[in-house]
Amino acid sequence: MKLISNLLSSLLLGTWIVLGAVVAVQNATGVSLKFLGGETIQIPVGVLLALVVAVGVILGAIGPIIWQVGSFLGARK
Repeated sequence: MKLISNLLSSLLLGTWIVLGAVVAVQNATGVSLKFLGGETIQIPVGVLLALVVAVGVILGAIGPIIWQVGSFLGARK
């Protein structure tokens, strides 16, 4: 059963990576990101997409750790 779930997870992740690469290659036009009154330089949509996904993956990996530490510290009081 674990083999099938690992295979399905790998296929799903591979599909998302391929779709992200296709979208990144097809959208080579430059865009600038505006945030809190500031504006970034012109970067391709694909690069921006990759950065946003990387930040999401990092926050998704750190979030459960912070959640566990917070609940552990809350239980000690």
